Amino acid sequence: MAQDSSKAAKARAVVASLLFIESGIIAALGVWLIVLTLTAKSFEVQPLIGDLLFVALGSGGLAASAMGYRRGKYFGRSPAVLANLIALGVVSYQIQAGLWLVAIPLAALAAVTLAAALRAIPE
Repeated sequence: MAQDSSKAAKARAVVASLLFIESGIIAALGVWLIVLTLTAKSFEVQPLIGDLLFVALGSGGLAASAMGYRRGKYFGRSPAVLANLIALGVVSYQIQAGLWLVAIPLAALAAVTLAAALRAIPE
């Protein structure tokens, strides 16, 4: 592969940074869900396993995609696009529930990351 131009490198850096932010948010949300599961009146193992898988696969997958972008690889584009399309779908449920405080920032972050991932196309 030929050397990347500085424009492509900047685009990859932006996408990687946004994906790392999303990964951190997913990890924080997962930790919060794990704490809620452990402190519930009736402790069950199945929700805890689901929360652990959510954190490992969601946060880990986005972090792996971000690291790939940082290294100049584009294998993380599909997971990044898919994760952000799912996030935009989640926004619609949050709007229906009246959770505007969560829906608006999530929609903005997902839309910006999605657009950046689609624009960061190798030459």
